[in-house]
Amino acid sequence: MIILIPAYQPDENLPSLVEALRQAAPNHPVVVVNDGSSPDFDSVFARSKECGATVVGYPNNHGKGQALKTGFSYIAAHHPGQPVVCADSDGQHSVVDILRVAKAVNAENTVVLGERHFSGRIPLRSSIGNSATRLFFALATGSWLSDTQTGLRGYPAQLLPWLATVRGDRYEYELNVLLEARSRGFGFESVPIATIYLNSNKSSHFRPVRDSARIYAPLLKFSASSFLGFLVDTAAFVALVAVGGPLWLAVLGARAVSAGLNFCVNRTLVFPEGRAVPVRRSAGRYLLLAAGLLGANYVLLLSFTGAGLTPLPAKAVTEAVLFLASFALQRRFLFRNRPAANTAQHSQAQLSTDTDSAQAQTKVWS
Repeated sequence: MIILIPAYQPDENLPSLVEALRQAAPNHPVVVVNDGSSPDFDSVFARSKECGATVVGYPNNHGKGQALKTGFSYIAAHHPGQPVVCADSDGQHSVVDILRVAKAVNAENTVVLGERHFSGRIPLRSSIGNSATRLFFALATGSWLSDTQTGLRGYPAQLLPWLATVRGDRYEYELNVLLEARSRGFGFESVPIATIYLNSNKSSHFRPVRDSARIYAPLLKFSASSFLGFLVDTAAFVALVAVGGPLWLAVLGARAVSAGLNFCVNRTLVFPEGRAVPVRRSAGRYLLLAAGLLGANYVLLLSFTGAGLTPLPAKAVTEAVLFLASFALQRRFLFRNRPAANTAQHSQAQLSTDTDSAQAQTKVWS
């Protein structure tokens, strides 16, 4: 079992954690990845090495996702066949919890998650972020995880080749791992851990706007695509009315134009994996979805107004519900491309390439 700790501009919690881990579990080597920290932090990494860690890294900051990939590549090359437990460097994971997660890593194709239970005084941005990612994960996969942002995770050795192929270099990488793991049918096992936020989580390098945009990129792009469809639908409707056609034709023609554009944008930009699905198949599914949403729109409006809502609030709630439903259905079914049978071989080849690349640019602290 290897313990992997990505670190960027770490404080004294890092060497303290390494020392405690080496004392509690001397048979578990610790690998620390310096994600391009400034030279001011060289002493922290030096003390981590003195405490028993292997420290690798590179000169420029690339993000937590890239640091984890570099660590996976290093471990695959120097500790082949070893499972990995990933932990954060800022003291948010206790030694006891790290070792409990390590002990739970057994089954192939199963990701072990250190699951926090959010109660008591939780920093506001952490509370909002966790709630948002839980909802996003549920919409995207149809399953529920209580803690999608935990950095304490265990992976069997068989998953290292696949982990090297997951998209993302920064904080979005960890959520992408969960999304792709679910789509490939990998299992999840949760181990309850303590919820620790030191100094209101001020040591976190998470950038609320930029990193949130990366994490929620599919939902943001879907929103932009839907808004573009609304603009095109409105413009086409006005144009068709202006040329003197009947109202029903203007409505139908405008909707056909906007729906066609929305389908193309979603297939190529919002859910790019859908490009591997034959156009005829995805277009047929899209038409069925559009018809279903139209019927659901009427039923929900009727239900909400019947429950006492006035038409405008009823319309707003209906559109919000159907927007989320449409996103979930398009991501999970309409534009979903099932992994090819040779994914494992491809992943192994990719890991070999990434390992060679990482070794070429990664420095091992001596």
